[in-house]
Amino acid sequence: MARQDPSVIAVDKLTAKQAKAEHARLEAGIRQHDQAYYQKDAPTVSDAAYDALRRRYEAIEDAFPDLRTLESLSRKIGAAPARGFAKVRHAVPMLSLQNAFDAEEVADFVGRIRRFLNLREDEPVAFTAEPKIDGLSMSLRYESGVLVTAATRGDGSEGEDVTANIQTVTEVPHRLKGKKNPPVCELRGEIYMTKADFLALNTRQAAAGEPVFANPRNSAAGSLRQKDSSVTASRPLHFFAYSWGEISEMPANTQSGMIEWLDEIGFKTNPLWKVVRTVDEMLAYHRDMEAKRAKLDYDIDGVVYKLDRIDWQDRLGFVSRSPRWAIAHKFAAEQATTVLRDIEIQVGRTGALTPVAKLEPVTVGGVVVQNASLHNEDYIKGIGNDGEPIRDGRDIRIGDTVIVQRAGDVIPQIVDVVLDKRPRAAKRFDFPAKCPACGSHAVREDGEAVRRCTGGLICPAQQVERLRHFVSRTAFDIEGLGEKQVQAFFADGLVMEPADIFTLKARDARAAKKLADREGYGEISVRNLFDAIDARRTVSLNRLIYALGIRHIGESNARLLARHFGTIEALRAALKEAAKGKDSEAYGDLTAVGGIGEVVADALVEFFKESRNNEALDRLLAEITVEPMEAVKADSPVAGKIIVFTGALEKMTRDEAKAMAERLGAKTAGSVSKKTDYVVAGPGAGSKLGKAKEFGVEVLTEDEWFALIGERR
Repeated sequence: MARQDPSVIAVDKLTAKQAKAEHARLEAGIRQHDQAYYQKDAPTVSDAAYDALRRRYEAIEDAFPDLRTLESLSRKIGAAPARGFAKVRHAVPMLSLQNAFDAEEVADFVGRIRRFLNLREDEPVAFTAEPKIDGLSMSLRYESGVLVTAATRGDGSEGEDVTANIQTVTEVPHRLKGKKNPPVCELRGEIYMTKADFLALNTRQAAAGEPVFANPRNSAAGSLRQKDSSVTASRPLHFFAYSWGEISEMPANTQSGMIEWLDEIGFKTNPLWKVVRTVDEMLAYHRDMEAKRAKLDYDIDGVVYKLDRIDWQDRLGFVSRSPRWAIAHKFAAEQATTVLRDIEIQVGRTGALTPVAKLEPVTVGGVVVQNASLHNEDYIKGIGNDGEPIRDGRDIRIGDTVIVQRAGDVIPQIVDVVLDKRPRAAKRFDFPAKCPACGSHAVREDGEAVRRCTGGLICPAQQVERLRHFVSRTAFDIEGLGEKQVQAFFADGLVMEPADIFTLKARDARAAKKLADREGYGEISVRNLFDAIDARRTVSLNRLIYALGIRHIGESNARLLARHFGTIEALRAALKEAAKGKDSEAYGDLTAVGGIGEVVADALVEFFKESRNNEALDRLLAEITVEPMEAVKADSPVAGKIIVFTGALEKMTRDEAKAMAERLGAKTAGSVSKKTDYVVAGPGAGSKLGKAKEFGVEVLTEDEWFALIGERR
C-alpha cells in the first residue's frame, strides 16, 4: 500500500481557508516540477507523485470553483523553452494530456464527452487507442511538402528551434510523399530512443569517460539538444508521428484517418494503435499494452485515447493545458526499498521550508535515485491537518528503511516506511522553528501545512531564490545567469535586486575590477552575458508579472492578469484602488477576473501596498520596456471581450459555450459587472439579466451570439 500524505484531508472536508492555502501550495510545487521536467529533462518527482499533485489541485478547484481562473495552473502545459536555441512560437499550442489511473476515470472521461456534446445514450462514440511513448514531443512544420522548421514543445506556446538536428533523424522525412498534401501542415509526434540503443550509447559514453544518461527519454532529449548537429546525427534517434497542429486543409475527418494519412506521406506511426468503441474495449487495450510493455524495445508509460471524430474534437476544444477529447491512461508505478540517511531543509523564494530526503542510492527500474521531497513536517510526522495521527501515527525517521516509488523513469517519492526494519537508533526529525539560512522564526499559518521563514527582506536564501526566479526561463529567461552566477553576484553585492541586472553593464564599465577579471569569466563570456541581458530589456507583461515572484501568482495567473489589465500601469492603478478595502469596486472587479479569488487578490494587493516593492519595481521599469501579452485570436469579433452565459442554453451546453468563447480570445465570467461586454441568455435567465440592464450591457440570444462570431448552428 502506498503511504498517503498525512497532511492531506478529503477535499469535501476542507474549509474554504484550507482549500485556498493548499491550492496555492500545490501551484508552487507543480510549477517547480514543470520547470525541472520540461526545461532540464531532469524531473525531481515521479510521474505518479506529479500526477497526484495535479489531481489534488484540480479536485480542489472542482470543489471550490472560486479558485479556478480561465488560465488556472491546472491548465498549464510545461515550462519555457531552454536556453541556447532560437525560439519558435507554435501556431497551435502543443498541449499535454489529462491523466486517468483506473477504469472509473476512463469511464468518467467518456461520460464527460457525452454530456458536453449532449449525445444520446445510444449514440456510438469511437476512440483511437495508442501506446504513450515516453520521449520528447516534436512539432514539424512543412510548407509545400518541405520541412522548414522543427521545434520542441517548450511551454506549449513557444519551443526550441532544433531544425538542424531533426534533419539528421532518418525517420523524419525532409519532403512529404504525394503531390496533394496541404500547403501548410505542422505534424507532431515523439522523438525516442530504443532500449537497446540506449544501453549501447551509455556503454560508449562510459568508455569515453563521458557522463551516462539516466534513461532513454533523457538520452533522446539530450541528443536532440546538441549544439553540434553532427553529435545528434551520431545518436540513434527514432520518431513516431501521431498528431498535427496548424494545417491548411484536413486530409481526413477522423483521428484514425489522419494516422493512416501520416503513414501514407512517409512517417512512421505506431503499429499498435487501434480503434476502440466502448469503455470495455479501451480497458482491454490498456491491459494488453501493459502486458506487452516489458517486451517492447521502447519505453511507454501508459496509453492514449483520442476521440475519433474530428468535428467532435473541434466542438469539445481545449482548456489551457489539455484537450477535452483525449486522455492518457497511465500504468502503475514501480517500487523499491532503500535507507533514509538524512533529512535536509531547503528554503524557497517564498520562504517555504521544504524537507528533502537524502537516500542511500537505489536503482529502481534501471535508474539510480538518491533524493526525494518529503513535502512538509506533517508528512514526516505522520499526522493530518486536524492534528490526528494517520495510519497509526507512522512517522518517518532518519535511518528508516523506506519504500520509494517511481513512474516514467524519474526520481522517486517515499510512499511508506518498513516498520519491522526500523533500527533502534532511528532518529526522529525535529523540524526547525527557525530558518536555517537566516535564523528568523519559521511559522505556519492556520490551514497551511508549510512552515515559512518570516525574514523575507533579510533572508539570503529568499533573496537569491527570488533573483533566480526572476531570471528563470519562464520569467525573464536571461541566458548566462544561472544559479551559480546569481549566488556569486549576490554574495559580492553586484546584483541585489532585479534592476541591478540591467545596470550591471554600466556599473562594470566604471568599476576598477571588471567582470572579465573574475574567475571563470573572460571578455567573450562577459560580452555574451551583457548581450543576453540586453536581449531581455523588452519583455511581455505576463512574464514581468510572473517574474516579480508574488505569492500565488504563477504563470497562469500572470497570463490572466496580463490579458485583463493590458499594461503594468493599469494593473498597478487597479491594485492601488483595491487596497482601499474589500468593499471597494476595484477589489470586487479584481476577484471577478476570470474567477480569481481572494487569496490571489490579497497577495497582489499586499505586494503592491509595500512601498519597497514599488520602489524596486520603479527602478526595474526604468531599465526595461514592457509589451502587452500576445493577443489570442486578435481577429475575432469577441477577442478581449468579457462574456457571461446565463440561462438554459439550447444549442450548446454551458461548458461548450465557455470553451467556444475562450477559443475566440474572449474572457468568460460568472457574474455581470460594468465591465461585461455581452450577456448571452437562454430560457430561464434570471438575476443576471437584471444586472445587465442595470449596467447597460448588451444581451444576446444564442442565435445572435452565433451570428456575432460567424458560426452557424
